[in-house]
Amino acid sequence: MAKVLSQQEIDSLLSDPSHEDAPPPVVEAADKRTTPYDFKHPNRISKDQGRTLESVHTQFGNKYASALSAMLRSIVEVSLKSVDQITYSEFIATLSSHSCTYTFSMAPLEGHCLADFSPSLAFAFVDRVFGGRGKGMDAERELTGIELSVMNKIQQRAVKDMTDAWGRLLPVQIETTSVETTPQFTHIVPPGETVIVATLQLSLQEVSGILAICYPYITLEPVLSEMSGQSWIDTSKSKPSENDKLVVRQRLQSVGTDVSVRLATTNISMRDFLGVNVGDVIVTDTTTQNPSRVFVSGVEKFAARPGVRGRRRAVEIVGTSFTNE
Repeated sequence: MAKVLSQQEIDSLLSDPSHEDAPPPVVEAADKRTTPYDFKHPNRISKDQGRTLESVHTQFGNKYASALSAMLRSIVEVSLKSVDQITYSEFIATLSSHSCTYTFSMAPLEGHCLADFSPSLAFAFVDRVFGGRGKGMDAERELTGIELSVMNKIQQRAVKDMTDAWGRLLPVQIETTSVETTPQFTHIVPPGETVIVATLQLSLQEVSGILAICYPYITLEPVLSEMSGQSWIDTSKSKPSENDKLVVRQRLQSVGTDVSVRLATTNISMRDFLGVNVGDVIVTDTTTQNPSRVFVSGVEKFAARPGVRGRRRAVEIVGTSFTNE
């Protein structure tokens, strides 16, 4: 039978916790398989939805890098660092006090989103546009009006490429609504609201900085069900749309190229060639029944028949490739 403690013994143990007979507290080892979970700020998007957002912003980064390289006439690298879920107050706390912050809308989605360029990036872009090497500045100051006009063009290009990247998942119309040089004054959602932040690192020459894109959860919530592996189509496997074909066709119409026509061919010696004079007749290997060869940028493309149109010599295209008849 187990020993029953008297009331005096119980009072003695409670009054002296360090008693020799008191057993040491048992501390169980933490299970390595467990992960901490914040019940105040639970994860609002799944891993599959997170991977879809990563794919969207990876595609955006690739397009934006090419566009910036052409605009700044220098190699610009853009890489996605992470897609995180945090509160809006935590996100604002990570921004510099003199950033270049844009708010934008994503119709038909409701609410406003935010894109923040770090000061090092903004000053490097401005320096490069005005003929510099793209060096950053350590000055803690706001951007001037001229510098903001340069960054507005950088942001306009980001809006275009972001619209194209989101278009594979959801057709949206992205428009910049405001710009602020002090992000702490920008309030798109309450401080405790959950936001999804895509962090991209941009590198120009010796300068690198962060472009942070913040989406309120309430803005993306209506389309989260569509952010799955089944609904996301890789652009490398998707067929070009009719709009893409029309844009390419319109751009190609204004591109110049060299077109030449080879009427006939023959082989003669260098001695005979050097002795050719006006009025001499050269016998060729091409008969009058054979079509002439049309070359586009040095590549044979068409077969044609020579003739005259008005007062000009011309050729009439009779086929898409040369055939020796």
